[in-house]
Amino acid sequence: MPKVVLVHPQIPPNTGNIARTCAATATELHLVGPLGFEISDRQLKRAGLDYWPYVTLHYHQSFADFCQIHQQQGGRWIGFSTTGQQNYLSWHFCADDWLFFGSETTGLPSQILNQCDQTLYIPMMQGGVRSLNLSVSVAVGLFESLRQLGKLEPDITSKFISNPR
Repeated sequence: MPKVVLVHPQIPPNTGNIARTCAATATELHLVGPLGFEISDRQLKRAGLDYWPYVTLHYHQSFADFCQIHQQQGGRWIGFSTTGQQNYLSWHFCADDWLFFGSETTGLPSQILNQCDQTLYIPMMQGGVRSLNLSVSVAVGLFESLRQLGKLEPDITSKFISNPR
């Protein structure tokens, strides 16, 4: 199953929304510090609502700490960036991919982009729009990877477990 990696996220509600998406998709979320907020931040918790118990969250104080975990688990590094080399829709995702996203203000640092096996971009139809919101970008990339891997197939039990509102 692909994993989401946020490198130096700055805005608590974005990270909370991403955590909620990861909870809904049973996707591991890795946060690489330094962060622009405290893990206990009220806005972070609020954006994640009551889904935090369903999030498989890993916090790495530094990029070097994260690299130790990756070395144990393996897998490709797929960096999402406005300067990516390939449209994310033409990329073939694998189950052990790590989907990297940078901070809201600066994106992925060049040292990390240079280490990625591939960098992808999400096309923008309007030239004046620089990028999507971080939580939207994560959802777009993650759901495409899950779609390709056949993880979005309907599950009959989920129809009966969901809470219709």
